[in-house]
Amino acid sequence: MYEKKTAGRGRRIGRYLAALLCLALLAGAFAGTTRSAAQTGREQMSAADIYEQNVNSTVGITTTITTNVWGYQTQAAVSGSGFIISRDGYILTNYHVVEGAESIIVTAYSGETYDGALVGYDESNDIAVLKVEAEDLIPVTIGDSDALRVGDEVIAIGNPLGELTFSLTGGMISALDREITVSGGETMDLIQTDCAINSGNSGGALFNMYGEVIGITNAKYSSRTGSSGASIDNIGFAIPISRVFGIVESIMTEGVVSKPYIGVTVSDVSEEALSYGLPEGASVRSVVADSPAEKAGLQENDIITAANGQPVSGRGDLKDIVSASKAGDTLALTVYRQGQTVELTVEVGEDVQPAMPEEDQAEQAPENSLEDFFSQLPDGSDS
Repeated sequence: MYEKKTAGRGRRIGRYLAALLCLALLAGAFAGTTRSAAQTGREQMSAADIYEQNVNSTVGITTTITTNVWGYQTQAAVSGSGFIISRDGYILTNYHVVEGAESIIVTAYSGETYDGALVGYDESNDIAVLKVEAEDLIPVTIGDSDALRVGDEVIAIGNPLGELTFSLTGGMISALDREITVSGGETMDLIQTDCAINSGNSGGALFNMYGEVIGITNAKYSSRTGSSGASIDNIGFAIPISRVFGIVESIMTEGVVSKPYIGVTVSDVSEEALSYGLPEGASVRSVVADSPAEKAGLQENDIITAANGQPVSGRGDLKDIVSASKAGDTLALTVYRQGQTVELTVEVGEDVQPAMPEEDQAEQAPENSLEDFFSQLPDGSDS
């Protein structure tokens, strides 16, 4: 009898301890989640709070461009958006917003206007850095676009149509790494969003719900397709901020555009070539002399099928892998060459170009005033 009671009591104690252990594990799991959220120090914000926090960091950009129409010189105004990235007046926008500009006017939410100077740009990534003479401005917080997921909520602040200034639109991430050919023929891997993006929004910030910039709005689908002529709505794009902010910093601090490179031009393998049994990959069209690619032994007509174990299905994949690298990193390339598989190792190099080519520096230089002219005359001159 004693043994039976003892066994029953033992089972009850065992179940009790098991329940306590289960609760402890659950509590630990929830505590870990809470602790993880607390460690980030971030809380999601409402769209209204994000607007209030960042509208004073958003600017309107108006440029003046001289165009020749039927033999006459005319002045054309182009409007876009931008956002403040430093307290002392550095501003980030799209290159296509300020391309060819003879003058740049930056307008703050307060209505105050500044003369903007072009510090430098990277046309291939459609970014430009401006500078205004101001202090104690309110910069945005830069986020991590690599942490985005499809379905994340986002908002944009900008100047649609150049008239509806400082407008907020909301939506979500529709796709990541969408390969888009923008005007001018440049191919870019962009964030797709159903946020309303219109002419004039270009260069503005795309925010996550922590109030951090994760993209630079730069394009939208606006054509009509199909026999019905149905319009395309809510397909906008933004440049992932993590892909370009290192370049932005090199423009600001060193006056150069610094990018990782290996020294090849590549294209996708054609459908016809695939039908003959060639593999998917990045087909090498040319190899730059004395480049990391040449030193590694890459040759024209090689097909790069993998890099560091990651499959390469085309030029976009290779571009992403190289862009995510740093100078000095090594890439283990799997290469298809005339029916054979070759393993090559290439050390990523650094391509450094002036952020402002000489012809643009000449355009930015102010014309000599009369005061400058007279100050250069020899002493004693009466002129």
